[in-house]
Amino acid sequence: MSFRRIWAVFLRYFYFFGKFDNLAEVFYWPTIDIFLWGMTSVWIQSIQTEIPDIALMILTGLVFWQILWRGNYEITINILQEFWNRNLVNLFSTPLKLREWMCATMLVGFTKILITLTFASLLVFLLYALNIYELGWAILPYLGLLTLSGWMMGFLSGSITIYFGQRFQMLAWMTPFIFAPFSAVFYPVSALPSWGQAIARCLPTTYVFEGMRKILLEGIFSYEMFWMSLILNIVYLSLAMTVFKICFEKSRVKGLSRLE
Repeated sequence: MSFRRIWAVFLRYFYFFGKFDNLAEVFYWPTIDIFLWGMTSVWIQSIQTEIPDIALMILTGLVFWQILWRGNYEITINILQEFWNRNLVNLFSTPLKLREWMCATMLVGFTKILITLTFASLLVFLLYALNIYELGWAILPYLGLLTLSGWMMGFLSGSITIYFGQRFQMLAWMTPFIFAPFSAVFYPVSALPSWGQAIARCLPTTYVFEGMRKILLEGIFSYEMFWMSLILNIVYLSLAMTVFKICFEKSRVKGLSRLE
């Protein structure tokens, strides 16, 4: 066994450490996990009175989060698929317009969201005998709001990917989790520090998860939270799609082939 060869292989892989995706694996994911699950644990421990259906709240939040994540993922992963298949130039050398591609990816995303929701809710019921459809008809507007938020995050991360290329491909998985600690997925906004609550109030996702808990705890659908989320979603999604279009046009001027 040669130490020189071992050292050479070590250096080969260690030199990749400075890349964005490797740094994310070492620093980003532990930070998100510690913050997200740490806040959840602290909140549960600080509860003085027993909250009914706390397991249902957490599992419903988890299923709802899959909807949000899927909306983001389908947009960014389809961009990356074209990179990986070296097909980006071929795709946009056809009469295909950018807005047509954007509509198609959103349609694919929505279709897969419905499949994910059906599967995840069935799994929760089979494993834990909990029914997330206790929310009733409210699950429909919440489904729509989270889909809009997912698309917003997808076009936001897609803007960076389409401009800078594959070295930012980790954004396909990372972007939603940037918002996760402040979206009150598993714990109420009140559990966050004051600076975190200020960020949470600016996110459309916060009002969905807070509204979900309000229904489960009080049986009340909050129209105020619904409209706040809808307005923020429309504003942010419009901005994200505009930024995506600008980044795409700038990237096309520089040459799409450089991204492959």
